[in-house]
Amino acid sequence: MRLLSLLGVAATCAAAATPLALRAADDDSSPIFGVRIPSGYRQWELIAPSHETGKFNELRAILGNPIAIKAYQDATLPFPDGTILAKLAWKREPSTEFPGAFVPGAPTTVQIMVKDSRKYASTGGWGFGRFIDGKAVDRAQHETCFACHQAHVVNHDYVFTRFAP
Repeated sequence: MRLLSLLGVAATCAAAATPLALRAADDDSSPIFGVRIPSGYRQWELIAPSHETGKFNELRAILGNPIAIKAYQDATLPFPDGTILAKLAWKREPSTEFPGAFVPGAPTTVQIMVKDSRKYASTGGWGFGRFIDGKAVDRAQHETCFACHQAHVVNHDYVFTRFAP
């Protein structure tokens, strides 16, 4: 529980600053889906923090636009069109001030999911974008998005993140 609290605080503090590496690019969209980093996403509400200790070793903060937040609060599934989720990720670094705690290190990616059931009908209604330094990553990486979501969270409208009230 203490680690979750620290993660939430770290994600909130880290989200207050907008590092150059995570600023949205005005002219860059993801291959396949055409998803862009939405302006103002850094001011969205926190849905939940998470961390991955395996291959990526990251701390993550998942943010949602107002449509996403309302859907989570009302336990609405499937998510309504217009829902946008943003996952911000940083390398997980040990805290120098608090032994056993971890803090965000270097930013790694910003990942975006956009719900538009007509435009993205072939991928469960979701469009995906992965961005490093504000630029979309290659097509091959985007080809793996839906397959992973479909394999693991089809019964939660293809969304991994659960609301942390």
